[in-house]
Amino acid sequence: MAGRIRDDDVVSVRERARIDDVVREHVSLRPAGGGSLKGLCPFHEERSPSFHVTPAKGFYHCFGCQEGGDVITFVQKLEHLTFTEAVEKLAGRFGVQLRYEEGGAATTRPQGQRTRLVEANRVAAAYYVAQLASPEAETGRKFLRDRGFEPADAEHFGVGYAPKGWGGLRDHMRAKSFSDTELLTAGLLAQGNTGAYDRFRGRLVWPIRDLSADVIGFGARKLYDDDEGPKYLNTPETPLYKKSQVLYGIDLARKEIAKTQRAVIVEGYTDVMACHLAGVPVAIATCGTAFGTEHIRVLRRLLMDQNEFQGEVVFTFDGDAAGQKAALRAFGEDQRFVSQTFVAIESGGMDPCELRQSKGDQAVLDLVSRPVPLFEFAVRSSLANHDLNTAEGRIAGLRESAPVVARIRDESLRPEYARLLAGWLGLNPDVVREAVRVAARTGNQRAADPSVAVVASEESTTFSRPNPVEPRLRVEREALKCVLQIPELVGEWFDAVEESAFSHPGYVAVRAAAAAAGGPAAGIRDREWVEAVLAQCPDDEVRALVTELTVEPIPTTGAPDERYARSFLARLLERDVSRRITDLKSRLQRIDAEAEPEASARAFADLLALEQYRRNVRDQGLGEI
Repeated sequence: MAGRIRDDDVVSVRERARIDDVVREHVSLRPAGGGSLKGLCPFHEERSPSFHVTPAKGFYHCFGCQEGGDVITFVQKLEHLTFTEAVEKLAGRFGVQLRYEEGGAATTRPQGQRTRLVEANRVAAAYYVAQLASPEAETGRKFLRDRGFEPADAEHFGVGYAPKGWGGLRDHMRAKSFSDTELLTAGLLAQGNTGAYDRFRGRLVWPIRDLSADVIGFGARKLYDDDEGPKYLNTPETPLYKKSQVLYGIDLARKEIAKTQRAVIVEGYTDVMACHLAGVPVAIATCGTAFGTEHIRVLRRLLMDQNEFQGEVVFTFDGDAAGQKAALRAFGEDQRFVSQTFVAIESGGMDPCELRQSKGDQAVLDLVSRPVPLFEFAVRSSLANHDLNTAEGRIAGLRESAPVVARIRDESLRPEYARLLAGWLGLNPDVVREAVRVAARTGNQRAADPSVAVVASEESTTFSRPNPVEPRLRVEREALKCVLQIPELVGEWFDAVEESAFSHPGYVAVRAAAAAAGGPAAGIRDREWVEAVLAQCPDDEVRALVTELTVEPIPTTGAPDERYARSFLARLLERDVSRRITDLKSRLQRIDAEAEPEASARAFADLLALEQYRRNVRDQGLGEI
């Protein structure tokens, strides 16, 4: 058995394998002064860089977690290898021929487990690629053609084919001196009652590589109707393959991500292929799992994602319900980034692969070049299931969306999104801000109830006696006093003032009782008029308020005239029209003028009409208040 590697060969490995080149496969580095480079530490979670590399000396050190060493130590600790395995890995990459103390060649020395598993995956990948040219693989080749991929594209991405048989790969690997135990450990075989068999059968196969471009696993797509397995089948958890950490395409995208400080996250292997071929070389995808914390750690190191710099992460998802759900899941994780995060969803529901096939490369470029901020997407998605043209829908939308805004960790962004939300809903910004504040204070354990916000910003949202000297309610109160005490002066105005003009539930109830009694225009006067209104009150609370408003003096120096009385109702009309204008402006913000030109034109015409109506109300209703 070969002994230890000769010391001078270890020295040669250290000299050939520049530490900054090796570290850059995992971490973006930038100058830190004095010939040193710095980046985010790959050994612990951090927000600002404390990981330093000194190329001239060949060492690294993290001032945060105190990890340090040379290039061999770095590979050992990052990839969980023995010293010998790390030296062999670096020697193979940088072309150093290793010798051992007893004189055996490197190829005769028993390799460590990781080295054997990497080699098994490499050989299996080559086998699958060769099988894609076989007659049996025509279904797979057609699958690729139908999605706009040429044979050269499949070769570039290493796409292969797993034959239908149960032992094709197994027999091929045995002939290459791999044991079934090694192949089972690598996830290439599965164990059955009668022995080991090929895990992937009758499928297109994509090799999944790590940052060093080693093949560590595979993703396989079903091709035949009689295949009872899942649509996509991935390598199981192995010493090499950790699905919570791997990103398909990261080996191809790594340098561009570090260079441009931008990453595009898509959902599938063909989406990665389509993006790269269309001119988006920073596209990557998760492998059979949601984008999570460990993926973010990998990506942050490449993005140099820290307080001193902000890159860009764009999530693309299918336009269907599942895709939108995935985008909202991303919202829960994205705040681990400092980088700006966005969502790009094609309006027709196509994924990048379908979009490229249907509309060409430029359509894919356009998709990822005009993304929506992820915060905005998350908030708008929470409003999507509510009819914002109704008061009930807006309140329900606020109840669902306020906790979303409250979850924004950047306190400088939260007020801005509260302001935007108020515009989208057409609600008072103070009410929205308070709803967000309440949701943040309660830790989002319950939906932000807008009634809580209104309690804090107004008198009450339940029917308790309104404060008779509340300035915000003065117009409502004086208008109803005129309706009850001098109905003959407001008859022609009352019907135009709808319930929505009143904000206090008590005043809404009084207005409803007056309308049910026939309104001032019915011609009933004095005591009979008040009794008619009282008869329509639903309970004693409303009746008590009617009586209160009937006997409370109207604050004028003389007898109230028509100008005085109509001024209050005009003010209510103006306020109600202003609310409707705000609602319509909010609706205009939600309409895509290019996609819905007719709806946009109608809404704009309605807005002009309401603006004119408001001017008329002001002109006709001016009076001393």
